[in-house]
Amino acid sequence: MSFESEKPFNDFQHFARGIRRSGEFSIRESNILEQYGTAMMELHTGVRQPADETEQMFVEQLNSNDVVTDPYAKIFKKYLQVIQPRRLHRLCSVGSDDDMAATDFSSNNEDSSSSID
Repeated sequence: MSFESEKPFNDFQHFARGIRRSGEFSIRESNILEQYGTAMMELHTGVRQPADETEQMFVEQLNSNDVVTDPYAKIFKKYLQVIQPRRLHRLCSVGSDDDMAATDFSSNNEDSSSSID
């Protein structure tokens, strides 16, 4: 059988409450990841060599940029995409130091004698 491993797959670093409770994966996907994820991760990192054609096709599809047809590779690619760091797009811009030097914020001290009571 393909993707045999002795221990279930848990990634508490990225999913503190577990993969099943993360909300990122369907029940079927989380079951497959928990059951076969350890073997898939070993194949992805190169710790383990493919034992049969299914595992060989899994590795080939993970490493290619083509359309993924293997259901195990689809799920594992989705897992890899979910654990990637998220990019933040900020809508504010930061001016250069020259822009900040041109504005003098302390020049409005003339009215400092009048205070609001």
